Amino acid sequence: MTTRPVRLGVQLRPQHSPYDRIRHAAGELDALGVDVIFNWDHFFPLYGEPDGLHFESWTMLAAIAEQTTHAELAALVNCNSYRNPNLQADMARTIDHISAKGGTGRFVFGTGSGWFERDYVEYGYEFGTVGSRLNDLARDLPIIRSRWDELNPAPTRRIPILIGGGGEKKTLRIVAEHADIWHSFADVPTLHRKLGILAEHGEAVGRNVSEIEVSVELRDRTMQQADELHEAGATLFTLGLDGPEFDMGVVREWLAWRDRANG
Repeated sequence: MTTRPVRLGVQLRPQHSPYDRIRHAAGELDALGVDVIFNWDHFFPLYGEPDGLHFESWTMLAAIAEQTTHAELAALVNCNSYRNPNLQADMARTIDHISAKGGTGRFVFGTGSGWFERDYVEYGYEFGTVGSRLNDLARDLPIIRSRWDELNPAPTRRIPILIGGGGEKKTLRIVAEHADIWHSFADVPTLHRKLGILAEHGEAVGRNVSEIEVSVELRDRTMQQADELHEAGATLFTLGLDGPEFDMGVVREWLAWRDRANG
């Protein structure tokens, strides 16, 4: 088991809710003590009415950065295809400073290669293939990191990179090279297997992958299953909430579990 503390992230899905409800929920989560507030980077709802209410990710993250004080914040995850890599770096640095409020920033650069075809088609992006989108992500991450070194002012800290996805040939190699946090949907047997593959990629690129925090989705999992995932190496657990009535009761239950796990 890793010695990292267990953390709880909550994804406020930016669909089917007026913004005042999302704003209120973000404030509640920060006050409750969640470790990370996430949204997602899509242009249309993923569940329910396909043309329902929906808001854009990065502008929302900037607003949440100004509104909150304690929680880190990120997209789960940004779509690399939608924005020039240098622009992504500058946006991330700006939100890092907005969230810092005179101290250290709280922004986490959560990213992935993209997958929701409707976003691409309706907004005029080239969809390509799974492989081409992953190649683009591998190409762009060094550009983003390089731009962070050139910006004035610089980021307030080395902005952590979270990479989502479980592809064993390409995605996990990108994780081994660039990620501070790896996010997946894996169950315990799958997590064990993929961590072994990640370690092999780490050896190939000269990286000790024990440096990488392991994040998993809670979804409908029980606390016993979460305990087992923790034993397998996961320390960041993410819970998705839908509005407009975001359920803070379930958040409180998982925060209590987090605190027990950290004992």
